[in-house]
Order: sequence, then C-alpha cells, then structure tokens
Amino acid sequence: MSALLLRGRVLSFRTKPESIDDRAAYAFDEDGGVLVRDGRIVATGGFDALAAQAADAEVIDHRPHLILPGFIDAHVHMPQMQVIASYGAELLDWLNTYTFPEETKFRDTQHGRRIARLFLDEMVRHGTTTVAAFCSVHRESTEAFFAEALARDMRVIAGKVMMDRNAPEALRDTPQSGYDDTKALIGEWHGKGRLHYAITPRFAITSSPEQMEMAGALAREFPDLHIQTHLSENHAEIALTRELYPAAADYTDVYARYGLLGPRTLLGHSIHLSEREADAIHDAGSVAVFCPTSNLFLGSGLFDWQGNSKRAKPLRIAAATDVGGGTNYSMLRTMDEGYKVIALQGEKINPLASFWQITLGNAEALSLADHVGTLAPGMDADIVVLDARATPAMRLRMETVETLAEELFLIQTLGDDRAVVETYVAGRKAKSALAGASAG
Repeated sequence: MSALLLRGRVLSFRTKPESIDDRAAYAFDEDGGVLVRDGRIVATGGFDALAAQAADAEVIDHRPHLILPGFIDAHVHMPQMQVIASYGAELLDWLNTYTFPEETKFRDTQHGRRIARLFLDEMVRHGTTTVAAFCSVHRESTEAFFAEALARDMRVIAGKVMMDRNAPEALRDTPQSGYDDTKALIGEWHGKGRLHYAITPRFAITSSPEQMEMAGALAREFPDLHIQTHLSENHAEIALTRELYPAAADYTDVYARYGLLGPRTLLGHSIHLSEREADAIHDAGSVAVFCPTSNLFLGSGLFDWQGNSKRAKPLRIAAATDVGGGTNYSMLRTMDEGYKVIALQGEKINPLASFWQITLGNAEALSLADHVGTLAPGMDADIVVLDARATPAMRLRMETVETLAEELFLIQTLGDDRAVVETYVAGRKAKSALAGASAG
C-alpha cells in the first residue's frame, strides 16, 4: 500500500484531561498531518514537516476538519439491530419481549451474515473502528461477525453468548456445548487478522452454576482472552441473581467465585454497586462499562462516572452504546447522554475528557492501547475525521465557537453520523467506500 498523508486539525490524547484547561493531556496541531503506510501510522505532527519527509505520499486534505483516532465502543449487541427503539419495557421484560425472540432468528446463517454486515456498516458510518460485541448463542452468528470483520481488517472483540437457562429453548446451549463451541471459535478466529475472542457468559441469570464453571475453565485455559458479561444493571436483575446464587456475597461475587474477574473482564453497566463490590472490581482490575443511552432508555439508573474518580479505589471505566438497549450507534450521542447522566448527579464531564474516553480511555480499558486509541507512530491507522459544521444548526453555532473544547462539545452535543466525514480502517477509506458500494 502506498503512503497516505492526511492533512487537517489533528487531535490525539496522551492521558485523561482533568479539566477543560489541561492542555498537557493532548497533542493538537492546527495544521497537522498523519502519515500512514501499510495500515499503520508512521508519524504525526505538523503538515509541512511530514510532507517534506514523505514526498511520495498521497495527500488527502481534510481541512478544516478534525482528525482523531477512531472511536471505540466497549459493549454492544450485534443481534439486536432490529430491537433498537422497541417500546415500553424495563430490562428483564425487554429481554423476554423483544430481545430473545429477535435473537432466535440467528439460527439462520444467512440472517446472521446480513446483520453482521449491516452492523459493521453502522459502526463505520458513525466513526467507530473498534467494537466489543456480543453475538447470539448460535456459533454461526459469531462466525459471521468475525468473517465480516476480517474482510474489513477491523480490530474487534466478540464472542458467542453462553446461556443455558431462563431463556427460550431455541436460545439455550448447555454447559458442555457452550464450552465446546467457545473453544472451537477461539481456535478458529482469535488472533486472526485483528480479531480478539471474548469469553461471553451473557449474565448470571442465564447461566447455571455448571455453565459458570465451564466459563471459568475457559478463562483458566485462555488467560489472555477478554471476558464480557453484564452486572448490576437493574434492581430486579440484582434481586433475581441473589435468589439464583444464594451462597454468593453479592452479584459481583458470583463472577469472582468462578474466576471471571480480571484485567480483561468487561462488566456491562455496573450501576448499582456496593462499596464492597466496587472494591472487588478495582482489586481485580476489571472494567465497568458506562452505557448511558441504554440506562436512560430502560430506566435502569445513573452511572456515577464522575464520582468514580473520587473513590479511594477508582474503577477502570469504558463507555459504550449498548445497542439495542442503547438508542444510537454513535459514540457522540453516547457521550452527549453521558454528559446528562453525570449532570443529573451534580457533576460535569468536560468535553476533552469525553473524547479521551471514547478514544484512548476505551483503548486502555479494553487493554488495546498498544494498537488503537491514539495517533502515535506504530499504532493502527484507525482514524475518524469530524466536521463541526455538518448541519445547519452546527454551522450557525460554530460562528460563536472560539476554543477547541467548545468545538468538541458542539460536536458531542449536536453531532451524529453526519458529523463523520470519513472513517479510516487500517489506513483505508471505509465510510466513503460504503457510499460507493451503495451507489454501485
């Protein structure tokens, strides 16, 4: 692949911005460049200097737009594309009424392939280049997802859900088949291209103690793999889990007992945690995943993102859309709702911290910061280009914007897929390629 030099206003984070004035937390070039070769970033800096050292590079001028690392979504359900925007239920009723019937369709291999393709199209359209996804209980759905991601050379984390109870018969595996299918999928897909397998017991309610034992056995056999599940999203869910696992000290202890807490464990939601649970998650190095649009839509509760930093033992945190309980594929919309969740608790998240969270912050939480999340040399060339004037309302507001932080907050508050000018995956144009395929 020939060299590519992207020109624009280049922003990449070094660490979490502690305030709106924390300029040491990021690098910003008003006339910057990102030099890409063979799917990786070679250099980032002032455009003129990069142009001088790479005279052979194809230049794509994105000025006056912002160039950032591609967005990262830490928790989403691929099979729920046709569940999004379903009316009027809280978590457990919502699963039984909408989600489980929809997921039964994934026994049809062709359906799984179609939805995997459309799902990754939406990720790209919204500027998301890395995603941690739940597939259905059917092995074929995970194969379809990984095959589609591999064809696009995307870095993804995914796994077949393991669930052997409290679900329709068509969606139940067994402890042994869940183990066997997962192990086969790991052998077939993990480490192929930029694919990562996640051991995925859906949550404690839908896995028997025997299946949790099997999930723990997989975690011991493959200690470098991610584990993803759900925790403490809803009060009724917590109460039912306590009934099903009476010997456990609390919901978090269920996962701890089976060896499922560790630095690559992603715990979706984690809203209603006791101090003991939060300390246990911290001590294990596990990740609490903030899903604001879903938590608001299902009435589950308010995640204390800002308060976490004040704890003696703060949690590692990621942010995510949680489609289809979540209401939008956009990480911009996610952080807009996240801002409101935090504001309802009397705090504010500054816009620089929001964009850190969905780039480097999520990369660190997913243990992928050696590959994605910044525009540093050697990183994957997964990049998003953002237009703060994408709509008439945004253009009008931009007439009064004076700082980078104000511009980012505008994009977060009013932006969506229309603000994404281009998405690069491994150095290749991905969003415009979708438009071209559609036109063809």
